[in-house]
Amino acid sequence: MNIYEYISVQENEKPLDRIVTDGGFCSIFRRIACIGDSLSSGEFESTREDGTKGYHDFYEYSWGQHIARSAGCKVYNFSRGGMTAKEYMETFADQKGFWGDDKLCEAYIIALGVNDLYGRQMELGSTADINKEDYKKNAETFTGYYAQIIQRIKTMQPRAKFFLASIPRYGEEAHDEKAKAHRDLLEELTSFFDRTYLIDLYTYAPVYDEAFREKFFLGHMTPTGYVLTARMIESYIDYIIRKKPEDFAQVGFIGTDLYYQPEE
Repeated sequence: MNIYEYISVQENEKPLDRIVTDGGFCSIFRRIACIGDSLSSGEFESTREDGTKGYHDFYEYSWGQHIARSAGCKVYNFSRGGMTAKEYMETFADQKGFWGDDKLCEAYIIALGVNDLYGRQMELGSTADINKEDYKKNAETFTGYYAQIIQRIKTMQPRAKFFLASIPRYGEEAHDEKAKAHRDLLEELTSFFDRTYLIDLYTYAPVYDEAFREKFFLGHMTPTGYVLTARMIESYIDYIIRKKPEDFAQVGFIGTDLYYQPEE
């Protein structure tokens, strides 16, 4: 066995070249929170007899719970269909008790932006909208509210790791233009905040074009679509950990005051 083929990123390897089905190194996190909207909630879309639509969050089908089962860790769905960063910060997280000490995690996967930018047409903003000293003073833009989520968690769990998921391409100019701007913003946030990494689905996920949606969407994703998303997310995190193992060596100490200092 060549151990380095298992634990290291190989030359020219891209983030989703190696798909894991057992969590890979994503399993080093024992508690993960998924902050998102319908696609983080296992939402299925139904059609009533009169032709109107129903929307149902089946959390056990969500990609987060598929990761929980494959990686053997605890995963929280801090999500709901239609969720935006603004609503999450202003009401939802408080109402659901997601800020409680009993819900603190080692890793947070944030998958927000679709409802904010496409549904609500919220201004994207920039890192200039972030107040480093007081997150409550952030500008009322997508960036401002999104950053608030990270900033507030950091006040409670400062050593937590954050994984920011970008929006996949649809192969449609109007959609992809916004998705690229969203991806570019998240990439900036990985430099703005420490312990923060990009899950770049815009670049590396399959294009969610008509052929893809025929196989994996029924309005929202099918059960197989959520399994596929779980595999992409956990494989991407596995890739990040293999690429920067030194960043994750002390994950076991997150939530404690313990750390390891090598002897000089």
